[in-house]
Amino acid sequence: MAAVSVTVENGIARVTISSPPVNALGHAVRVGLKEAAVKIATDEAIRGAVILAEGATFPAGADIAEFPDVPEPSHGEVFDMITALDKPVVAALHGNTLGGGLELALACHYRVAAANTKLGFPEVNLGLLPGARGSQRLPRLIGAEAALGMMLTGKPIGADKAEKIGLVDETVPAGTQDDAAIAMVTALIAKDGPLPRTTEDSEWTTKDRADPDIFDRIKADYGRLFRGVIAPDAILTCVKAAVELPYEKGVEVETSEFLRLLNSDQSRALIHVFFAMRETVKVPDIPKDTPLIDVNSVGVIGAGTMGGGIAMCFANAGIAVKLVEIKPEALERGLSVIRKNYENTAKKGRMTAEDVEMRMGLITGTLEMDDLADVDLVIEAVFESMEIKEKVFTRLDAIAKDGAILASNTSFLDLNHIAAMTKRPEMVVGLHFFSPANVMPLLEVVRGDKSSDSVIATGMKLGKALRKTPVLAGVCDGFIANRLMFPYMVASQQMLLKGTPMQEIDAAMKAYGFAMGPIALLDLIGLDVITFPGDVTMTGELVKLERRGQKLNGGFYDYDEKRRSTPSPAALEVIEKVREANGIETAPALSPEEIVASLLYPVINEGAKILEEGIALRAGDIDVAAILGYNWPSYQGGPMCWADIHGLGTIISGLEAMGIEPAKLLKEKAETGSSFT
Repeated sequence: MAAVSVTVENGIARVTISSPPVNALGHAVRVGLKEAAVKIATDEAIRGAVILAEGATFPAGADIAEFPDVPEPSHGEVFDMITALDKPVVAALHGNTLGGGLELALACHYRVAAANTKLGFPEVNLGLLPGARGSQRLPRLIGAEAALGMMLTGKPIGADKAEKIGLVDETVPAGTQDDAAIAMVTALIAKDGPLPRTTEDSEWTTKDRADPDIFDRIKADYGRLFRGVIAPDAILTCVKAAVELPYEKGVEVETSEFLRLLNSDQSRALIHVFFAMRETVKVPDIPKDTPLIDVNSVGVIGAGTMGGGIAMCFANAGIAVKLVEIKPEALERGLSVIRKNYENTAKKGRMTAEDVEMRMGLITGTLEMDDLADVDLVIEAVFESMEIKEKVFTRLDAIAKDGAILASNTSFLDLNHIAAMTKRPEMVVGLHFFSPANVMPLLEVVRGDKSSDSVIATGMKLGKALRKTPVLAGVCDGFIANRLMFPYMVASQQMLLKGTPMQEIDAAMKAYGFAMGPIALLDLIGLDVITFPGDVTMTGELVKLERRGQKLNGGFYDYDEKRRSTPSPAALEVIEKVREANGIETAPALSPEEIVASLLYPVINEGAKILEEGIALRAGDIDVAAILGYNWPSYQGGPMCWADIHGLGTIISGLEAMGIEPAKLLKEKAETGSSFT
């Protein structure tokens, strides 16, 4: 079937887009729409038209795979042809009307939306802006403030809100939008009046021009969204042009800003992340027809912070959970924390009181591991001790039913050794959640040497069901994310001992884009959680002083009642003590650029080793793990993408200057002029 077809009945052209799976506005669709516009303009039998789409959604965006060299005709050219028609054109919207799809809708004279429609401009999440006239049309239709609210956040809005702000003209029940659009265009033909065009000035344009402070005010309101990234300022520039300039001049500004963003490192990084996020679920050596294991009931061993969070993940997905603890008070405390978490969410309006009770009703506490005999999946979340985990899995092997998946939430320990405690190592898998498990979006699915294809395929699908992004990892110390970032934490400690102040280290990494620097991150995680090499370490000495970070008495920093931090005098004394104990000489403090290089180059090197060893399937998987597990700034693309952009030769030279041997794969990539991503 053609990507775009045109049928004419009773003087109305039905322009139908059919380009599965999401009707993206690729080349074939644009050609079809251009031909349709010409037919509508030249065929005297056609008096009006509707543009609609088959399948689950109106076009959900442009075809990003075409970037940066998008073949003619351009999106903007086609959309301008539709707007210029002197016959009414109505868009029938449903599903996800996003990006280029919304720009197509704006090109039409009127819009009817099914009640389930989501409308939005998510381009900012790719380091871009609506570049097919969207930044010029939307402010003319709904005003600069509302338009910027949609474009700067990238968040879609529902059909009801869209109608309220004037983005759509009518909202109708789902499934009736095509008929409603035909009815609307029929009525418009009968009226034969002037057509509204989003290329023309409006009441909103006049109002916004009369408000000299509007753009300063909006930038102040959305200030957080401008930090570190360039797309929001470009969007602001384009909308300002829409308000102050004629449409044609505004289009020139939009085109210039769009091309600047498209050729930027940030857009390259964010587009890489967009595709990498969608690739993680693909495991090339597991056949697509691999049978999956039904998981309708789950057991979680350990009701602490991690176990409780994991139990919440399953309850949120509607899966019954049995939560096991040894002591009644520990179980009661764990269930109480879960309830409190849900009630806090309800207080914020994100769920109802009924939702709280429904989820709590799915979680059953027990003191008997034997109660797990009938569940489909068991996840242990006990203390990170191999001795304890050996006992747990030996016991589980005797209790769990045949066909049950036995999973460990271990962060660092050898999954193959754990699996060897059972007579069914093929049913053992790592499901490594990140804390807090009910919030963090990453799930590392760890494949042991004997893990079956069905178990791995089920684990990957389960991750999606839990609204996580699953990343497959092999067995090694720390798997992907923790192993990758350990050199970062170690380097930060060495840097601190050599004389670069902690606040300067943290400031440099915040400027790079991290939510916090490595020293502040240690305080947040807890100084008693990560063990650094050496007999006398700063974290070890601080813990001896009962300074465990934010959770107890402060750590490297002291914290006031609002959690504002200042370097702790006690920590400064510890730094000096450890420096003397290890015979470390101080050096001049590093510059921000030197801090970034000294902390991140070792991470790149470790990532190359992870790829060499087959621990990760793809460089993109490493980037996703860093972004979702450690909040690596997505606009930097993750460590491996950033390495490609930064220059592999530069990284190799930097590593050698630090006395670090570059990984074999890193050197090979640099020598051949290839890249990780």
